[in-house]
Amino acid sequence: MIHPTAEVEEGAQVGEGTRIWHHAHVRSGATIGANCILGYGVYIDAGVHIGDNCKLQNRVSVYHGVTVEDGVFVGPHVAFTNDKHPRAVRADGSLSTDDDWTVSPILVRSGASIGAGAVILPGVTLGLWCLVGAGAVVSRDVPDHGLVTGNPARLTGYACKCGHTLHLEGAVWQCDNCHQTYELPPIPPLRKRGGGQGERTSR
Repeated sequence: MIHPTAEVEEGAQVGEGTRIWHHAHVRSGATIGANCILGYGVYIDAGVHIGDNCKLQNRVSVYHGVTVEDGVFVGPHVAFTNDKHPRAVRADGSLSTDDDWTVSPILVRSGASIGAGAVILPGVTLGLWCLVGAGAVVSRDVPDHGLVTGNPARLTGYACKCGHTLHLEGAVWQCDNCHQTYELPPIPPLRKRGGGQGERTSR
């Protein structure tokens, strides 16, 4: 199903059962898997790959160089970026072209969820079943099942496949909701930063 106001360019591939809603734009060369939902105003750039059974909420922007595996949830207004050194013009003031920048790919592994308004910076991988908090700015890789929050985003815990937060029970991480257990690394301690007493951050 493609809404009449959506634009799916010739050369884009859209899988069976996928629904593309109002004012979405899918560029030529993009690949969208089966049974996906693309909400209002979603933008999918050329060359982007979206797997099966993904949900992209309103106003998500997915730029060239991004690969999204199966079963990924992307909350509203999430932005995936692709250029570590963005400029509109060259040093001489002339307009930059595609030849003036290098794509730094982003990989989102299966089952990951990304909260509303998060920004995913170039060159990172979001691990299997990870959970990115709303408004987070992700500048480094997120481990499998990792829960990251803040700006810059830091690892604050782990998430179960069911989406609930895990807690450490002895040597294993356990979910109180579905009782699944996982063997995962400990959370690295935060480093203190100069300033107010007790102020802490990650590096």
